[in-house]
Amino acid sequence: MVRKSGYDVYLALMLAVAQVVLSQGAAWGQRSFREPLDPWGYALLLVGPAATLFRRKFPVSSTVITLLATYAYVIGGYAYGPVFLTPIFLLFTLVMNGKRPAAWVLAGVTFAVFQAYAVLGGDRPSSLLFHALAIAAFILLFMVVAELTRIMRERRAEHQRAVEEESRRQASEERLTMAQELHDVLAHNISLIHVQASTALHLLDDQPEHARTALTTIKSASKEVLGEMRSVLNVLREGAPRSPTAGLDRLDELVERSGLPVTLKRVGDRPLPPPVERAAYRIVQESLTNAARHAPGSQVTVRLSYGTDHLEIQVTDTGATTQPVLAESGSGNGIPGMRERASALGGTLSAGPVDNGFQVRARLPVEPEPSRPLDEESA
Repeated sequence: MVRKSGYDVYLALMLAVAQVVLSQGAAWGQRSFREPLDPWGYALLLVGPAATLFRRKFPVSSTVITLLATYAYVIGGYAYGPVFLTPIFLLFTLVMNGKRPAAWVLAGVTFAVFQAYAVLGGDRPSSLLFHALAIAAFILLFMVVAELTRIMRERRAEHQRAVEEESRRQASEERLTMAQELHDVLAHNISLIHVQASTALHLLDDQPEHARTALTTIKSASKEVLGEMRSVLNVLREGAPRSPTAGLDRLDELVERSGLPVTLKRVGDRPLPPPVERAAYRIVQESLTNAARHAPGSQVTVRLSYGTDHLEIQVTDTGATTQPVLAESGSGNGIPGMRERASALGGTLSAGPVDNGFQVRARLPVEPEPSRPLDEESA
């Protein structure tokens, strides 16, 4: 508020100096047909700049007072020109601040006053017509410029709001993606650690060698979860690369540390967009997590089929073959999370019992590969 007040004082001083100094030159140039400046004329020149000090609190009133002083100055016979600086500024401010009806009414009143002054001054009819056209053209041109400036400012503000809203939306989507990534990383690895720890405790006395294998898997999984969490959280740092934290190139490693006998099959091959790679990896990861949690000891088959315009994922287990103590219930968010990932890419996902086991099947759309030129194929 203090800064705005200081700006208004400087503005008022500049307008006062400009109107007084320039009006002295105008008075000398128009000395043959206009009155020279006197104390009353100088006082009227200072009314407008003084009124600008109150334009924020009383925008219409300060403009009316400035126009009244301007009318008195012109009717008093003083020189035309610089006296119109403050009225122009205040009318422009009214338009820009949304007081458009008041600005147009005051502009119309100003035209009427100046035209009445010309008539009462005894100008010839031809001069009156020229006078009216000149004043009307100037006022209309000025008001149209003010309206166009207002429209441009509003559009610029609207564009800025749209940009900020889009930035907030993207930030929200990124936070949601990070939350989903963290959920998948933690759910898979901690579930794997839990299952293997349960196995180790169950076999520690009778089959210590098998318990050693489970503990080795726990060590690997704990290291993996730390690495993936670091990768996900790095995306939140300024300037960090926004690359997928996991892709299908790490699928073999995922299968090895799943703690289950997994058969991995790939039908075809083709490059995939990073979002599809990440979604496919997480769907397989969550499916293996569910199999380890709910069907320990089962045989699992992971099948990836690369089509021309889609990737099909199929994860099937044969059902639990070990003690239920290893298969405790989870949060229940795994399948809905996988379905959300598929839907976000325009794909589908189904999950349900099959034979004695369980199957997850997803279909993710992929842009068709561009056809290669004939000479490239022949080469």
